[in-house]
Amino acid sequence: MKFRAALAIAAIGLSIFSAPQASAAGNICIAYDTGGPGDRSFNDATLAGVKKAQSQYSFTFESVVTDGTNADRTKRIRTLTTKSCTTIIAVGGQYARIIEPLAIEFPNTQFAIIGDASIPSLNVTSIIFSENEAAFLAGYSAALATKSGKVAMVTTPSNADGYENGFLLGVAAAKKNVRSFVKYTATESVVSAKALITLGIDVIYDATTGSADGLFEAIVKANTSKNRKKNAPEVNLIITEPDLYLSVTPATSKYLIASVVKRVDIAVSAIIGKAINNSQLSDVIDAKAGIYGHRYGIGDKGIEIVIKSKPLAAQSAAINAAASAAYAN
Repeated sequence: MKFRAALAIAAIGLSIFSAPQASAAGNICIAYDTGGPGDRSFNDATLAGVKKAQSQYSFTFESVVTDGTNADRTKRIRTLTTKSCTTIIAVGGQYARIIEPLAIEFPNTQFAIIGDASIPSLNVTSIIFSENEAAFLAGYSAALATKSGKVAMVTTPSNADGYENGFLLGVAAAKKNVRSFVKYTATESVVSAKALITLGIDVIYDATTGSADGLFEAIVKANTSKNRKKNAPEVNLIITEPDLYLSVTPATSKYLIASVVKRVDIAVSAIIGKAINNSQLSDVIDAKAGIYGHRYGIGDKGIEIVIKSKPLAAQSAAINAAASAAYAN
């Protein structure tokens, strides 16, 4: 995985880190989501962004970890408002309902939130990622990799609009004769994957969140000789990071052909750089609603595909060229 335990730190309560430079030009505060660093997901990706920024800027760094309740999230953010933070970065959309009233209560405090664009406030930087572009990369890659001519995407109903159009567009752009399936699940992607495998689908793009370990177990099982139909191709997987995480083993790694990566680390580093220079990311995301921040996509390298399969790697230039052309400004 891109963001693994190598980046992990123990972060219980309040942690303080100093940049290697001689003096500090600001105090950056992070409100991690449940679990904190070591989650192989958004928290680790955020910490990677802090480390990236530490190589360029001078600042102190404080962090808190929530237990996931609204009461605790509120307590953690309020604690950070007393720390003279140059900016407070909240990891995950679950902080939105907490930050919205606090942004009004503390108008001179700059907030940023990763994965949400719902707070209409000038002192809140919303960071989101173009999910349709991520899905395009996955769809295009899936169409190139399939041997059965059938590919599928598993996603949640709430993500349908963001992912479905991009995935179908990507598949069609790569190979028009490849059949696309979309399976919606509100709970368990493993069940959906099993159903798709029985249809002869051999490349699955999982656009859900959480752990991918169970899904991989299903794919490994489907690929065993006793379970695979005669002459049927192996089933392979494409995931989105850091939305999904998994423990890669020799038994599973060969079936992961690509990861579409949301570069949370780049976003966090950019937020910190702006804050240190008394500025902020303030693109108009939704003018009518008054939402400001930045939407990362393929064009600014905020979304990229990491190819794991050697045959697919030979097509990486074509994949990236097609995506860039589809979403050119």
